[in-house]
Amino acid sequence: MAVVMNVSYEMEQLFPPYNFEMLYNTKPFLEEYWATAFPIALIYLLLIIVGQNYMKSQKGYSLQRPLILWSFCLAIFSILGAVRMWGFMGTVFLRGGLKQTVCFSTFADNSTVRFWSCVFLLSKIIEFGDTAFIILRKRPLIFMHWYHHSTVLVYTSFAYKNKVDAGGWFMVMNFSVHAIMYTYYTLKAAKVKAPRMLSMVITSMQILQMFLGAIISILAYIWRQENGCHTTVQLFFWSSMLYASYFILFVHFFHQSYIMPKIKGKTKKQ
Repeated sequence: MAVVMNVSYEMEQLFPPYNFEMLYNTKPFLEEYWATAFPIALIYLLLIIVGQNYMKSQKGYSLQRPLILWSFCLAIFSILGAVRMWGFMGTVFLRGGLKQTVCFSTFADNSTVRFWSCVFLLSKIIEFGDTAFIILRKRPLIFMHWYHHSTVLVYTSFAYKNKVDAGGWFMVMNFSVHAIMYTYYTLKAAKVKAPRMLSMVITSMQILQMFLGAIISILAYIWRQENGCHTTVQLFFWSSMLYASYFILFVHFFHQSYIMPKIKGKTKKQ
């Protein structure tokens, strides 16, 4: 325990936290009630069914301004999270190399990590609002969307409770992708023309995120005897299953959204 505290203190000297990152610590509360993520995810899925049934007899709402504000706020939040966590991870990398960034649980008590991991977990509940906008606007709700949202909440809570070693990279990659994704959603909601290539880049980044996440989980398992890499077979199994399922779903989405239309277009011309 003393070693962990010394490492965390050293990092606070190398990468000092802002005042707001040292506010009230909700970590004990979130760790104690981590299993609440299961009923929250279940309620989320039930509300999807209720919402879709209700909207069958309703006309879809525009909600343009609320959607712009919603996407903009999540974009700013994700950008701030990405900047802070990239800065921290970069400092850890320069201090101790790749292994230190993968065997990350020794930094769990650092003020910066503690703050951003807490708000990161809570943001997975807030992001359910994406689904509400889809349902209320009567847009197609695909399996990948609700599966990803619900399982990410559960896994993030599980990882938070168990101080999953690769949690730093998990946050960095997610914040980074969401920073670009919600910026794109903001422009799209505001009806600002963005290059079609941008949506392809975002999906490609999501696919890359799943691939790199699986690689980092494998490295954590290989280094499981190292300090801060206390991965178990159970943790490795579940993280691998989730990353594999996300990877398959995003690849399938990329193929259906960007490859198939081109093939069909060429076929029609012929």
